[in-house]
Amino acid sequence: MKEKILILGAGFAGMWAALSAARLTAMHDRSDIDIVVLAPQPELRVRPRFYEQKVETLVSPLMPLFNATGVRFLQGAAQRIDTQAKCVWYHNGQDESTPEHYDRLVIATGSRLRRDLVPGAADRAFDLDQLETALRLEQHLNQLAARPDSEARNTVVVCGGGFTGIEVATELPHRLRAILGEGCNPRVIVVERGNVVGGRYSEALRAVIGEASDALGVEWRLGAEVAEVNEQGVLLADGERIPSSTVIWTVGVQASPLTAQIDAQRDGQGRLHVNEYLQVPGYEDVFATGDVARAATDDKGNIALMTCQHAIMLGRFVGHNAAASLLGFEPLTYRQVNYVTCLDLGGWGAVYTEGWDQQVKLTRAEAKKLKLSITSELIYPPQADRKIAFETADPLAAFV
Repeated sequence: MKEKILILGAGFAGMWAALSAARLTAMHDRSDIDIVVLAPQPELRVRPRFYEQKVETLVSPLMPLFNATGVRFLQGAAQRIDTQAKCVWYHNGQDESTPEHYDRLVIATGSRLRRDLVPGAADRAFDLDQLETALRLEQHLNQLAARPDSEARNTVVVCGGGFTGIEVATELPHRLRAILGEGCNPRVIVVERGNVVGGRYSEALRAVIGEASDALGVEWRLGAEVAEVNEQGVLLADGERIPSSTVIWTVGVQASPLTAQIDAQRDGQGRLHVNEYLQVPGYEDVFATGDVARAATDDKGNIALMTCQHAIMLGRFVGHNAAASLLGFEPLTYRQVNYVTCLDLGGWGAVYTEGWDQQVKLTRAEAKKLKLSITSELIYPPQADRKIAFETADPLAAFV
């Protein structure tokens, strides 16, 4: 009977884990090891771009790639992990509960937004977390012109001033004017708990974000908290009411709840602590990667972030190491020393930084050109060509 590496999830980390595992087993002509990806759809949903228009196009099919590389796809949603029986129970296409056994398990089920943090957010706020919810927001925005002109119609409130909040907020002024007409003066307001714009970032990066926000007319409510999302808009903790028909929730990212089924240490975001080989301590046959893994990127105390930049490399290393553990080879220590930030700032341009201290290297049109290259080329799957796919899946190949 074949041994099996079961990978839960077909996002950035899961896809690259499958390709990397397939690469190593193929290199050693081990056709007796089955690489299986269990996910709801055989497609990569390009989540970092969900703030853009035409969200339905931001999907890349994976079956041609999996067929070319010998990866087996299993359609379903993982529900329960039984580490004693080495089995994952999942709902298949007929909504039946079905077991799938494994010899090595890679958890790559990503993250989800928590929208239960304030009353009304779950029912009345939009988000960019999943393809379906991003489509819902796009459809809502496109229908605003059919509504009567009002302060609420013309105002968008973005809850949270992190990466996603900044990108969608700076994208919206131009987009809203195109929808509502140039005679309209839409307002985009970012509600942020911190006391400075872009407070999570370096001083140089914060200055650029502030400059772009001012140029685009994006307003910031700093040191503010959302108390409630209701039919009228947003109620802040200090009592201010902001009329709005469009409230976008971007805060409260948590790792997939499947991590709670592993009896192991997790951080405040629900990510499983992993060792340098991306194994979950206490489980030689269980690995975690992408947004569900709390992994050290270097020897300086930096921890991988919930970004595709880290998910891609985490996937390449974890797939290699899961396969290596079955082949009897030494695993590779996950290291990703280089860190960059490329933040889209809508009609103003973009900003590109290097290093964990976020030194600004490019801004405006130059950075925008790089951003477009990253989001339209670099983060997409490789060609459905076995040789090319395996070359790019090498964890030691250059990335950024």
